[in-house]
Amino acid sequence: MDPLPWREAWHAALYAAGQGFYVTRGGPAAHFTTAAHGPTGAALARALLRLPEHPVRVVVDLGAGRGELATHLVEVMDPTEPRARRTPDTTRVVAVDVVDRPDGLDDRVDWVRSPGGSVLPPELTGLRDALVIAHEWLDVVPCTVAEVDTDGVLREVLVDPTTGLESLGPRLRDADRRWAEAHWPTSTPGDRLEIGLARDEAWADLVSRVEDGTLIAVDYGHTATERPSGGTLTAYASGRLTTPVPDGSCDVTAHVAMDTLDADEVLNQREALQALGLTGTTPPHTVATTDPLAYLAALERASIEARLLARDGFGGFRWAVKRVRGHDVT
Repeated sequence: MDPLPWREAWHAALYAAGQGFYVTRGGPAAHFTTAAHGPTGAALARALLRLPEHPVRVVVDLGAGRGELATHLVEVMDPTEPRARRTPDTTRVVAVDVVDRPDGLDDRVDWVRSPGGSVLPPELTGLRDALVIAHEWLDVVPCTVAEVDTDGVLREVLVDPTTGLESLGPRLRDADRRWAEAHWPTSTPGDRLEIGLARDEAWADLVSRVEDGTLIAVDYGHTATERPSGGTLTAYASGRLTTPVPDGSCDVTAHVAMDTLDADEVLNQREALQALGLTGTTPPHTVATTDPLAYLAALERASIEARLLARDGFGGFRWAVKRVRGHDVT
């Protein structure tokens, strides 16, 4: 098979009908743990719902996997109210991903199927009083992979979709080259980078669909002062890091240039969650003798929060936050 640009092979590997990784290999939870899963997901949901500085009528979970975070969100907002008794004033939770509605998903969660990658579903538009959460979405929006050749010229990296064997292709197209010059300049032979233009455009499309609300992208990422010279393209399968081969057998991903997104602020998850009230602080031991059950509950909560705040773990995520007021969409 002839080599393809990484961006094309990557998209097919994850989203192609009948063979893409996310379509045929189960949800992300089958291959790796994210902060949205399990007890950390519940704590994250509580924190995220404190973020908006406005009333929220719809919460969108973009890149929802199999609805894990969306389920936590509805449970936090109303642990008892069944869907059948929802009123027009009830906050809707909408989960968006590339598969049909998962069996057994909480019926309070609305489900929208997405084409995948940077392409958003047409139903996702005109959002008002919205909180939009893109949790580990942009890192699987395929983008151009580039490498500096021996003459110091940035070239697109090609890949054999069946073997993962790479080769250097043509010079970068103008738009990608301009992005690299502005945000990730390098002429050192062998340096690799992921051109973030596709992610910037996907995020801008998402922002344009919100008439009033708060958007947050949560991902592993980097900023201008810490771009990795070797790039970040990697893959996961069955809970382990593996060599990225775009054949549909693994989850291909790359960190996000968070500071190039249209956002009001970019900060570490640790800082963001601490500002929203998470501390990870162990309760006083005296509580163990006066109220053992309360002590155990507080100890469990502290342990969960500590995982979300860990500098070398989930706390190392970056948040890009965008606030849209009225029709001021930029």
